[in-house]
Parts: sequence; C-alpha cells; structure tokens
Amino acid sequence: MKKLFQKKGTASVSMDNIYQLDGRVPVHRAIPFGLQHILAMFVANIAPILIVSGACGLTVQDTARLIQTAMIIAGIGTLIQLFPIWRVGSRLPVVMGISFTFVSVFCYVGPRYGYSAVIGAIIIGGIVEGLLGFFAKYWRRIITPLVAACVVTAIGFSLLSVGANSFAGGVGSADFGSWQNWVLGGVTLLACILFNLFAKGHIKQLSVLFGLAVGYILALCMGKVDFSALQDVSIVSFPKIFPVKPTFNLSAIISVTMIFLVSATETIGDTSALTSSVLKREATDREISGSLACDGIVSSLSACFGCLPITSFSQNIGLVAMTKVVNRFTIATGAIIMILAGIFPAVGAVLATLPEAVLGGCTIMMFGTIVVSGLQMLSDCGFSQRNITVAALSLAIGLGFTQVPDMFAIFPDLVRTIFAENCVAVVFLVSILLDLVMPKEKTTEV
Repeated sequence: MKKLFQKKGTASVSMDNIYQLDGRVPVHRAIPFGLQHILAMFVANIAPILIVSGACGLTVQDTARLIQTAMIIAGIGTLIQLFPIWRVGSRLPVVMGISFTFVSVFCYVGPRYGYSAVIGAIIIGGIVEGLLGFFAKYWRRIITPLVAACVVTAIGFSLLSVGANSFAGGVGSADFGSWQNWVLGGVTLLACILFNLFAKGHIKQLSVLFGLAVGYILALCMGKVDFSALQDVSIVSFPKIFPVKPTFNLSAIISVTMIFLVSATETIGDTSALTSSVLKREATDREISGSLACDGIVSSLSACFGCLPITSFSQNIGLVAMTKVVNRFTIATGAIIMILAGIFPAVGAVLATLPEAVLGGCTIMMFGTIVVSGLQMLSDCGFSQRNITVAALSLAIGLGFTQVPDMFAIFPDLVRTIFAENCVAVVFLVSILLDLVMPKEKTTEV
C-alpha cells in the first residue's frame, strides 16, 4: 500500500504534466509558467482602464482603484475558468482580463451618460451573456466551425497592430518609434527566438519569460524603466463593493449589450482556437457554455466593484498555442499572482514598470500564432468553393472596411460605435449571414 501511494504521488506531481490539463506540477517550477502568462497580459489588462477612465474624466485615485480591482477580478475569473463553479467556467487554460472590445463603446457612453451608466450597462449586459452561455448548444447552430474560424483569424489580425504599437513604445508615447524602442523590441524578440531554438526540455517553453527578462534588464541599462509608479504605494488594499452607484440608461444598456454579444463571439473563437491548436479537437458544448457563462457573470461581478468587463485574453491563447503548456494547476499560479498583485498594490506597480517595447517584442510572435491557428481552423473546415467565399468575403469586408472607419459616416452613432473600428464584429456578422444564406451543396474542392 505504501509503495502504491508513493507511485501514485510520484505520477501526480511531475513536470510532464505541464502538457496535460490535469495533474500537479512542482510549485516552484509552475510559478515561472504562470508568471509568464501574467507578464504577457499585464499591460493589456490595465490599458483599457486607462483609456476609459480618461474619457470618462475619472480621477487618478479612481483609476488606481480600478487597476487594483482589475487584477483581482482577472485572477478570480481565471480561477473560475480553470476550476468551474457549477456550470460557470470551461475547465480550460483560459486567462481572463479586462477586454479591449468594449473600449470604443465605453468612450461613447461614458462622456454622454456618466460612468455610473457604464457600470449599470455592464451589470445588465453581463447577465445577458451569462444566461446565453447556458444555452450554448443553440448558439453553435449559428456559430459553425467556419464562422468560428473566421472570427479567430480576425482576432489574430486585429491584434497584430496592438503588438506593433507596443513594439514601437505604445500609442501616445513621446518616443513612439524611436531607435531605443526598436532596439528593446528587437532584442526581446531575438531573445525569445534564440531561447526557443536552443533551450532543452520543459524549460524551452519559457521563451517569452526569458525574452521579457532580457528586455527588462536592457531597458534598465538604457534608463527606460519608469519607477514613478512605486511612489506612495500602500502595503495592502482591498476593493470596495459598489464604489460607483450604477444607473440604468436604456441607450447605454442596448449599446453595451450588443458589444457583449460580440465579446461572446470572440470568446467562442478563443475557446475554439485553444482546443483546436493545442488539444487537437473541437470545443465541446460544455466548454463553450462555461466560457461564456464565466465571461458574463464575472463581468457583472466586476461591475459591482466599479470595474470594466473581463473576457478571455487572445494573447494568452496565443501563448498557450505557442508553448503547448495547458496544465490548469500551472496556469492557476498565474491567477493567484494576479490576485496578490491587486491585494498588494506594490506587486502590480512593479509589473507596471515593464516597458511597452519589451512587451511588444514578445507579443508580436504570439499574435501571429493566433492568425495561424485561425488559418488551421479554416483548413480543417475544408477549402470548398462555398467556404472560400464565406471566409474571403467576411475577412475582406471585416478587415478592409474597418481600416476606413469614415465609410460608416452615414450610419447612426450606435452602428458606428459597434462596427466602424471593430473588425471582429464585422467579420462575425458577415460570416454568419453568408454561412446562413449560401447553399450548402456547393462542396467542390479546390
């Protein structure tokens, strides 16, 4: 019996488990993989808050409180995705964070109706998405593998400019595109590639963390790290419930709820990309349902603490696709780090000193991985003439039209807010319409 217990224990705690959903990994070895995920999404997690708080005229103190809350909520959401509560959560290595998808609509709603209307709309919109999540099997009659493949491809392409902007120093930075940022981004990217090429064994999958470390050290030597965020940081701080009293404006609720539907599509695409690229299978109804329910319900919870909606982070899906590390226990260490970063503001402040150019050097490769995952999904659907037409038109219209947002000038503000600069929303709509109306019998292979 003792020998059997030892064998079982030896098998359950192993580095080999990093490539399995279940199983334990030694904590000291799991932490670097979890930290890698947090560093990959940290700046993107707080950037929407900075943009929306500026548009809504929030104070510096309010913004700092939102950043703290965002880290805690993102950590809680990730843990629920990994270890579901009832039917909420996918049981997949999905990392959650504050969504960029909502930024444009919040910058429209907030200045007009106030930040309290934003919070009220998130509560309602999150409940709607959460309820829809419980009926994912009906959604999947519309969201076919072909539609999901188009959406995943669009997500990847939409993130390429995000990675490029980070590589150049971040949108709005005084030294955007400077030679220093080119050096930081280039050295970081090169470090990631070389580490991936020459490292052996499990450590090979830490290429992003290694690149971030090399880039950060170089940034310190170049004087490009700003430590001002560490001034006047409290030791421990907890978020407050309903720091902003929600108001329920019908126009705001309609606008935000429509974006929740777009966000739901991105989540379906992210979940499909994860299972397709790493687990080599289609996502199940239970996984899609759990992902959507977690998105919606935790977003409503986030609003109760005055914060913005959360959703699955595509860049972390790209990181999983690149490293093949899917172990839930390992990813959970990153979620715990996020929660600690919120409870202990100094942790988040240190992570916030990571220069944008260093982050861009790592993320540009991860975002490209998402594009390739989408193309692989398209390949799995088959290149019939019908599928080629649906994919080509939806991607051409979605990616093309949104690069010229003035095309939408004749439409009402609500339509422009949702579609003018959101290629994922346009690809989603066009691909669904084409998939529904085009005859199924056209299956001639090219």
